[in-house]
Amino acid sequence: MPYVLFGLLTMALWVFCLVDVITREETQFRHLPKGGWLLVVLLVPTVGSLVYLFVGREQVLRLPNGRTGFTEYERPGRHIAQNAAEDEEFLRRCRERAEEQRRAARRRETDDI
Repeated sequence: MPYVLFGLLTMALWVFCLVDVITREETQFRHLPKGGWLLVVLLVPTVGSLVYLFVGREQVLRLPNGRTGFTEYERPGRHIAQNAAEDEEFLRRCRERAEEQRRAARRRETDDI
């Protein structure tokens, strides 16, 4: 009886990992591409499934509204400006602050002399 239970759990784990690898997007894997993880799970069912779960799966936080909760550095497309007007405003404020800091540094240098 314990062997049957162990076999069923192993098979359930293997099927879960196969379905998970097949349905995930290419960007949601670590260390190997999607095809590599598929081969690992297929060829080494128990150990490959466990390795995939603990090492290869990208953990994505699911929020209650169904959206994914990426951290800012992991958000797909983070290098693309989302709103050009806000981006220009942000860059303008950065330039103004940098110039203000340069003026303050020059004043401190002249005050020290």
